[in-house]
Amino acid sequence: MAGMRIALDGPGSSGKSSVGAAAALRIGFRFLDTGVLYRAITLLSVERGVHAEDEAALVALVPELELVPDDEGRMRRVRVDGVDVTERLHSPEVDRRVSAVSRVAGVRSALLMTQRSLAAEGRIIVAGRDIGTVVLPDADLKIYLEVSLEERARRRTEERGLAADGPEGIAILADLRRRDHIDSTREVAPLRVPDDALIIRSDGATFDETVGNVVTAIQDVLRRPPDATNA
Repeated sequence: MAGMRIALDGPGSSGKSSVGAAAALRIGFRFLDTGVLYRAITLLSVERGVHAEDEAALVALVPELELVPDDEGRMRRVRVDGVDVTERLHSPEVDRRVSAVSRVAGVRSALLMTQRSLAAEGRIIVAGRDIGTVVLPDADLKIYLEVSLEERARRRTEERGLAADGPEGIAILADLRRRDHIDSTREVAPLRVPDDALIIRSDGATFDETVGNVVTAIQDVLRRPPDATNA
């Protein structure tokens, strides 16, 4: 399993990026957060006035993105024209538009080979919404991180120091519900649980517990005899 590739999927704000990055660090794997690519294109579209319906203009933005590792080698940062734009990827405007941009077929197609190329050498956890179903359908392990809508909204409001029952918290809940609908009903690579995925539910679990569950699942596969799948 030296070239092991792990697909980690889940809905928006399920924590898959943070969980996947922490799990990769624990086991010495690389980590790829595909969501930053879609957020980066969305950020550029916002800043340059490109509409989500303009497929050609969105695809033209793809070559401008440079995915770079952080200090621990995890592929979760993006540069444009040599400038690191990672900290701008989670603005409210990007949050609102990222699902619409992500469902554009040309954008997904343009990024598909990039994602597969980065994962090719293995020993990597790849996080996203269509990894186990489209990007790496033959992944050695597929994990789906399941978190309720209410829990995801609670975590996001807490991260931003907002009251869950206040107007901002209510707006966050509504936006996550809207994004779930877009992601699960889009024609190209809709969000769904891979048929052969291990489902890990994180409601009621701490961050460390969820990371531990992901690490345990990976280690279980790593410990299998080489011919275990053929037994």
